[in-house]
Amino acid sequence: MKNRALIVMGLLLSLGTAFAASAERAVWIWEKDSYEMLEDTAAAKNAITFLRSKKIGTLYLYADAFKDRNLLESRPELYRQFLRRLHRHGLRAHALLGSAYLHTEEYVLPERRKDAMAMFQRVLTYNTTAKPEERFDGISLDIEPHILDLWPERKTQLLLQFLDLGQSFMELKIKSGQSLMVGPAIPFWLDGIELEWNGLSKPVSEHVQDIYDYVALMDYRDHADGGDGIISHAADEMKYAGLAKRKVVIGVEVTPNEIQKVSFNHLTEPDMERELALTAKANRREPAFAEFAIHHFSGYRKWLERDHPKE
Repeated sequence: MKNRALIVMGLLLSLGTAFAASAERAVWIWEKDSYEMLEDTAAAKNAITFLRSKKIGTLYLYADAFKDRNLLESRPELYRQFLRRLHRHGLRAHALLGSAYLHTEEYVLPERRKDAMAMFQRVLTYNTTAKPEERFDGISLDIEPHILDLWPERKTQLLLQFLDLGQSFMELKIKSGQSLMVGPAIPFWLDGIELEWNGLSKPVSEHVQDIYDYVALMDYRDHADGGDGIISHAADEMKYAGLAKRKVVIGVEVTPNEIQKVSFNHLTEPDMERELALTAKANRREPAFAEFAIHHFSGYRKWLERDHPKE
């Protein structure tokens, strides 16, 4: 009986791993890492080899200013070359817009709206002038008003401005005639905030999903099951996305965090794969379930190297 139980457990684990492996993977790649891949062919080659080894199919590749340079404006040929290379390898790239360096959490404020619109327009303009194989496949936004000091006193106002900004972004996309997928990273707890916007009262997460093509849910927990787990926190967004014909990317964290449950950093790769397998299995019949996204590229590599040091 004991051997039979072990066999059954092994089969279940294999099945769960298969569910996780079948789900697409994405990764956030921030300023320094993105610029290095663009400017160093060896770094690009190394990154592509790593990403393919981890079954990651989509790069959220930073595409804005960093340290007084904006390569999308000054050296667009670097993006063209790298995106051609990615597409040859069957990889996709979403322009990652949002930056701690630029304090883009402020872009929801009226005085920063011009900067936000210019940021978004630069990607649309780049795509217009690039050949099909050199274009971004989407835009990944990371504008988080909840990290502003103003948040506790002006939460409602900031969220309304966040929604207005999103609507303006999508109007630019429609005007451009481009079909690229656009979606923001949002915290999982937005579904617990009810807000009236454009005459409709509903959870903020639903307003966001109405605006965009997809959301990347920052579902930062180190376990799948339970009321405080990845599956539960994504359930409302997944259900609504299915009705609204949208997609949900489930984001997970692997970098250090002072709150242990927020990240897989204190665990191992097999631990994360087990929890992602459970999450994928739970959502296998959800048409809205798009993929997993890992935060973030260099942190992911450091975490893996900790458990698998080089010989």
